[in-house]
Amino acid sequence: MPVVGHAMYIHMLDTALAEGYAYPAINVLELTSLNAAIEGFMAAKSDGIIQISVAAGMHTSGPAKDPVLGAITLAEHARRLAEKADVYVAIHSDHCPTAKVDSFLKPLIAETARRRAAGLPNLFHSHMYDGSDLPMGENLRIAEELLALCRDNDIILEVEAGVVGGEEDGISGAPNAKLYTTPEDMLLVYETLSRVKGGRFMLAATFGNVHGVYKPGHVKLMPRILQEGQEAVMARHDKKARMWLVFHGGSGTSIQEIHETLNYGVVKMNVHTDTQYALTRAVADHFYTRYAGVLKVDGEVGVKQDYLASTWLDKGRAGMAARVVQSCEELKSAGKSLGRGDRGQGTGSRR
Repeated sequence: MPVVGHAMYIHMLDTALAEGYAYPAINVLELTSLNAAIEGFMAAKSDGIIQISVAAGMHTSGPAKDPVLGAITLAEHARRLAEKADVYVAIHSDHCPTAKVDSFLKPLIAETARRRAAGLPNLFHSHMYDGSDLPMGENLRIAEELLALCRDNDIILEVEAGVVGGEEDGISGAPNAKLYTTPEDMLLVYETLSRVKGGRFMLAATFGNVHGVYKPGHVKLMPRILQEGQEAVMARHDKKARMWLVFHGGSGTSIQEIHETLNYGVVKMNVHTDTQYALTRAVADHFYTRYAGVLKVDGEVGVKQDYLASTWLDKGRAGMAARVVQSCEELKSAGKSLGRGDRGQGTGSRR
């Protein structure tokens, strides 16, 4: 099945908003985790989103140390693999901070423009600009400029209002950061970005969410903030103004809290920590239970099938794929792929 086009991606997000579910957006670092993400989507019969960060691009580029090259490499692999899948896959770049806009985000948009000029389909379907390090006015000024670029290339832009705490790929939110987006913030985002006619955007509004995993009680989530913000936007405009929302920093969140956010318009949930742990846990289990075979203990020859990289990477992939299935089930996207013949394609309303 082809990777999603722009209209289908919009239809995916609109359908999730209308039916009260969300897509897992799986951060990938290299081919094993990317393969695991798509394998998990297929097993769950769920459409999904592959996410590639600056750090992932840097890691994949190896000695070139070029995050744009690495991101394009991962996206190309995702596209080719998705063509063999029976679910829809969208490709997204994650958490580009302001300092990396010119060196990462704009070059990726330029690559899409180059492909389109050559008659090729988009490589990326959405990008995230994380301007949470700036005052809201400056954040949205840059976001508005980026949204115009994205609009011209049939790309959806994700923006962040407020700050997600913790750390994600080296980007940290200070302990005293603004962890709670206000209704006024959400109104400002909607009204500013709606000035870009034809632009499509998602909003990562913050409600106490924190990157990473913490013990119960450490993080105080307030999902009703999302409801209050959506209500403020719709009260001033209309029901069609209800926004596509994104949940960052959801590791360790209870099922009840996840489901509550779905009621308030979350259509995309970023998943990174939990899936990376699932991959590593499976690899660690292999090493710990096959220690002698892997390390050639006491001068023995070891067991090639134990230390062969493909063996333990396959186990890591399987462990992560199972965790992706769990995310699809928790977000209620399992079994709802729009690749099924009984579900149509629309153009979607403006976001």
